[in-house]
Amino acid sequence: MSDLLLALGVFAGSFGIGYLLISRVPPQLHTPLMSMTNAISAITILGALLLFSVEMSPGQKAVGALAVVMAIFNVVGGFAITDRMLGMFRERSRKS
Repeated sequence: MSDLLLALGVFAGSFGIGYLLISRVPPQLHTPLMSMTNAISAITILGALLLFSVEMSPGQKAVGALAVVMAIFNVVGGFAITDRMLGMFRERSRKS
């Protein structure tokens, strides 16, 4: 039970600190920030997949699977947003 409370405390603290830091980022830096969060999410996915190699309870597997899905959603969304932003800088084809 104390491990769960510690994990929840770390989650709540990191959520609060992350929200405070990201809300203060100027709009010009959102693309580099998105690249960094994609890298962090990729590391989260690899770490979670490694944890699936050890024996866990069904509840732990469910929470781990949820973490993997959320991290994958973040990576895919980040790539989609980055591609859309880079598309704004591509030359448009000229109509004759």
